[in-house]
Amino acid sequence: MDTWRSDDVGPPAEPYEPGQFYRRELPHLLKVLGGVQEPLETVVIDGYVWLGEERPGLGAHLYEALGRRMPVIGVAKTAFHSSQLAVPVLRGQSQRPLFVTAVGVEAREAAEHVRRMHGASRIPTLLNRVDRLCRDS
Repeated sequence: MDTWRSDDVGPPAEPYEPGQFYRRELPHLLKVLGGVQEPLETVVIDGYVWLGEERPGLGAHLYEALGRRMPVIGVAKTAFHSSQLAVPVLRGQSQRPLFVTAVGVEAREAAEHVRRMHGASRIPTLLNRVDRLCRDS
């Protein structure tokens, strides 16, 4: 992907609504992914793919928007009260799990990928860097 420029910013984000996070974030994710030149195998998001049975989260909406062409793995830092589909993953020395959900790949396999991601702390290095870039923009 080319270097990110301030004029690449999309429309203002919608206000946050519990359970409707995708409405705020999905347009921005699609804009960023639209600029990626290299072929992608999987998309990893900071958030949930599934909020519960038959209750899609940001990742499930992204999967649909991408034409179901690639798996989406969601990594959340906090438990969502109705998501029994999330697989807890402990990383580093942390006793607090990450919560992994997925579509297009089995959740347990996705959780193992997250467990093996680079970084010695609870949050994988890549997700820490993305989080920092988003907060700084």
